[in-house]
Amino acid sequence: MNLSVDLNADLGEGSGDDAELFELISSANIATGFHAGDSDTMHAAISAAKKRRVDVGAHPSFFDRENFGRKELTIPTEEVFDAVAYQLGIFQAIASALDVQPNHVKPHGALYNMAVRDANLANAIARAIESIDPKLILFAPDKSELARAGEAHGLQIAREIFADRNYLNDGWLAPRTRPDALLHDPKEAAERVLRMLRQGKVRSVEGRDVDVRGETICVHGDTPGAVEFARELRARLEREGVTIRAPRKQ
Repeated sequence: MNLSVDLNADLGEGSGDDAELFELISSANIATGFHAGDSDTMHAAISAAKKRRVDVGAHPSFFDRENFGRKELTIPTEEVFDAVAYQLGIFQAIASALDVQPNHVKPHGALYNMAVRDANLANAIARAIESIDPKLILFAPDKSELARAGEAHGLQIAREIFADRNYLNDGWLAPRTRPDALLHDPKEAAERVLRMLRQGKVRSVEGRDVDVRGETICVHGDTPGAVEFARELRARLEREGVTIRAPRKQ
């Protein structure tokens, strides 16, 4: 089976591992200032991606630097629309100044996790992306409200799976409040990713096989050992004949 998949990481967040991760990934989700980063870090990350021929996308968040954007917040959907559009606009402007065309958008943290289930929140995000650049690809889990909203607004979707996170029986990620939320063994993660790509299945922490679909694989850049994790995953995928490349706009 000939397989092609994107390998993405969240960068520009101050983890200190960006330089190494840029050598291993095909797409970078770059923090846009609301949970981490600022105009200088966006400029640096986009420049680094350009040199390494890594595609870039905005990584918008709730305005919550104190909690790194990982605390669920109740915010009116129009404020979410404004916040996402604002972050995308800044990101697009900096990228344009560097003669880089952004390829995608991936919401961050709680914004992403809530939009997976909340149709109104997902719709606000999709409308914001459409208003800034309807050709941007939206990274979202398969069969999620976020993916449905993106499709309803004419956006191209890249279905996302997670190499370093465990899953629940309902197909969503195990909350970070659980001690088993993260997967720490890169060899185990590589085996699991290959099964997700080949069979469309992942074993949940509760012991059930769950249907998944993956066109882009996330490795969190702020997870301890992220570089080793990404290196092992990429090497295993390439040994198995999987091509690593960013999704192309249709």
